[in-house]
Amino acid sequence: MAMLESETQARKDERVRTLAEKVPELQLSGLSVQDLQNLCKELHQKIDVVDEERYDIYAKVKINDVKIQDLSQKIFELKGKMKRPNLRRVRVSADAMLGALLGSKVKESVDFKANLKTVKKEEEKKEEVTDWRKNVDAMSGMEGRKKLFDAGQ
Repeated sequence: MAMLESETQARKDERVRTLAEKVPELQLSGLSVQDLQNLCKELHQKIDVVDEERYDIYAKVKINDVKIQDLSQKIFELKGKMKRPNLRRVRVSADAMLGALLGSKVKESVDFKANLKTVKKEEEKKEEVTDWRKNVDAMSGMEGRKKLFDAGQ
């Protein structure tokens, strides 16, 4: 606690000393209107100079912050990632792949097609295609519709 209080007191003293150097106390009593106007112009010029310095310092700090962020990002990328080489396509037979995966204990070749199920294809029944013109007369009228109805049941 004592160190913190002494540090804050040192900062206050430093601030008072800096202000005394940069901004002397104004002697306004006994000045004419012209002298007061000149003093105001002088103070405005000093304010402008200080404002420019503050802006320049602010810009430098911002640029340095961006550089620090970029460098820390580069460090993070270098630490966190390893570069992967480009992989090339290699043709390997099934036996060689099994040998590489399982080691030397598999010496006989494995037939993958032997374990597959066989599926019998059923032929679809196709309706006979007949000429529609032959059935037009037979299907016309109520008798033709009755034949269709009876055939459906």
